[in-house]
Amino acid sequence: MTESKLAVVTGGGGDIGRAIGARLAAGGWRVVLVDLSESALDAARAAIPGASVICADVTDAAAVERAFDGLPAAPDLIVNNAGIARRGPLHEIEIAEFRKVVEVNLIAPFVVARAAARRMIPKGSGSIVNVTSLNAIVPGFGNNAYPATKAGLAMLTEQMALEWGPLGLRVNAVAPGFIDAGMAARTYRDPNMAAARRNAVPSRRIGRPEDVAEAVFWLASDAAAYVNGHQLVVDGGVSMSLMATLSPSFRD
Repeated sequence: MTESKLAVVTGGGGDIGRAIGARLAAGGWRVVLVDLSESALDAARAAIPGASVICADVTDAAAVERAFDGLPAAPDLIVNNAGIARRGPLHEIEIAEFRKVVEVNLIAPFVVARAAARRMIPKGSGSIVNVTSLNAIVPGFGNNAYPATKAGLAMLTEQMALEWGPLGLRVNAVAPGFIDAGMAARTYRDPNMAAARRNAVPSRRIGRPEDVAEAVFWLASDAAAYVNGHQLVVDGGVSMSLMATLSPSFRD
């Protein structure tokens, strides 16, 4: 990997975004972290030698365009990692809250990817990795808008790959599940909940931000040059463990 490769990671101030940025930097990429939180960006920049930061709202198309205009070159990699969740019963969520989750988790990745694609296509190469979720595959109680947005992003990934593949771009997704980071971290502070989730995972551990970062790094690398339109699930096998859950004796 040459140092000339430029990667932009949205949600770069969070646990997973920071881990992705660190892995890319370690692999020789020039890394630009984008986030809405200046304090989170300051912490991420301090933790990742050589990283640059941009404080911007990825739901604002004009702000995204300004951010890309300020880059030293057209990006070689975009990681759409920014995301939010709102917990609560589906029938009680306010429309404004539902719409906000859609705006950040589905529309913003399109805004960022479109801006990137317009700059990648003229040079005939580029990679986009969208961070979806286990909830793109299966819903969860109390997650209201979140699974729908992540499932939508998974299909948008395929649409992008279909349309932009002939123009030299690869577009893939990573679907994390049961990761002790970010929005889910509070869940794992409860020892009983952490143990229950760990026992549901065939790999018998909870995922780390670094697990997601390694998947993103591989998809962005030349080793994955023939991988396009794929959603790589990073969940220790929990999405395939229904029968093990129904037959606990087979887990021992």
